[in-house]
Amino acid sequence: MDTLERLEQLIKERRAASPEESYVASLVARGLPVIARKLGEEAVEAVVAALTDNREELVGEAADVLFHLLILLTEKGIPLSAVMAELERREGTSGLAEKASRGA
Repeated sequence: MDTLERLEQLIKERRAASPEESYVASLVARGLPVIARKLGEEAVEAVVAALTDNREELVGEAADVLFHLLILLTEKGIPLSAVMAELERREGTSGLAEKASRGA
């Protein structure tokens, strides 16, 4: 089991905790719009960090994006394995060709 799989499992466990005891549970208690908004905030922070010369800041923000994405996926009932399978399906395919296959 790799780091992201362990994190996914931990998020599943923390969803059941009290919102006063768990950040994940507190986000889940506030609902999907709050979870999605938080992911968006973290994504913007990662973009901003990418435009600086601070490597550590970008690494930290990237970790926040992955963490919050896993919370969102878990809330939507989408396992990390489904995302990994999609990435594997796309492996070896040109990004331009893959995008074109989705249509307009």
